[in-house]
Amino acid sequence: MSDLSAFTLFLAGDSTMADQPADVYPLTGWGQMLHRFVPADIRVANHAMSGRSSLSFINEGRLDAIMREAEPNDCLIIQFGHNDEKMEDPSRYTDPEVTYPAMLRRYLEAARSRGMRPVLATPVQRRTFAAGGTLYESHGAYPDAVRKLAAEEGVPLLDLAAKTKELYERLGPEKSRSLFVHAKPGELPNYPDGAEDNTHFSERGALRVAEIAAEGLAELGILPYVRRPA
Repeated sequence: MSDLSAFTLFLAGDSTMADQPADVYPLTGWGQMLHRFVPADIRVANHAMSGRSSLSFINEGRLDAIMREAEPNDCLIIQFGHNDEKMEDPSRYTDPEVTYPAMLRRYLEAARSRGMRPVLATPVQRRTFAAGGTLYESHGAYPDAVRKLAAEEGVPLLDLAAKTKELYERLGPEKSRSLFVHAKPGELPNYPDGAEDNTHFSERGALRVAEIAAEGLAELGILPYVRRPA
């Protein structure tokens, strides 16, 4: 179990994790809701940013910014993959076999150099149902690359790909729509033409995934318990 004293959970990731502005509501990152499920003396510092990959996050100095703020015993949760897949964009693309794990190692090395506790997270699933109500893996080799690296480096693994797959399949193709930004024209002020987004969470979806993430962190001993909102 982790020490019960106060520490900070730093989040490094993409739009599925990031704090989202009011003008895209109800689009919400799961990291935006995580504070509701962690003990009150544990701070969440969400540095995730929309559109970033493991490569571009570092190149923009965002990991350096975390390291300037971090203290020993703080925790760094690292979740990339969605934008690492963008082969058409060399500023973001990483190969899942070589470059992606190499970039993730840089996060691990940086965290360890500051006495932090790193956690590798597989990317959350997109809502990509195949016939029969099962989800197909839209992230290709990226989740397995994270799992392999976590095993090699002896780093705790938060397997959000597996956990969100189970969640979506349990709800099914129709009920799972509520976890994402879906609307008919005129239903949402920020989406007057409607929306059908199977990547980004609604506030409801972000809350559910944040709860799942907190439960996973408690299972790993990073959190002493999961706080349940009243």
